[in-house]
Amino acid sequence: MTEKDPLVRFGISMPQSLIEQFDKLIAMQGYDNRSEAIRDLTRKALLASSAMQPDETVAGTIVMVYDHHASDLPITLTELQHGYHHEIISTMHIHLNHQQCLEILVVRGKVRQLRELQQRIQVLKGVSYAELSVTHVDEQHDWHAHDHSH
Repeated sequence: MTEKDPLVRFGISMPQSLIEQFDKLIAMQGYDNRSEAIRDLTRKALLASSAMQPDETVAGTIVMVYDHHASDLPITLTELQHGYHHEIISTMHIHLNHQQCLEILVVRGKVRQLRELQQRIQVLKGVSYAELSVTHVDEQHDWHAHDHSH
């Protein structure tokens, strides 16, 4: 939405108890009104990877939690990530405790490829969590098409 987009009014019907919970939530989050909160919820829903076309070029993160003592899992994850080196921009590795690690992959590429990577991580034995979150849709260009000769 740009500043020039006209605002359209519409009505929403909700049970009283739901709207009371919603009002409490948005007040805690610092929203001035329901419209701002609903606009943000709508933007978030539109950026859900499940709502996107497989060939859209996006940027985002894959967050995972895993047991680094699981048999060969760190090696398997490293090999898997090397297979997606064009899509992985950066990684961060955090030791949560003696057994668990949190790893964040900053990714950019086609939704199809990023979903595939997330799903391949999720099914590995020892991975307790793996989530793809899309934060940007690149509508300007296809970043793979650029020649980066030096």
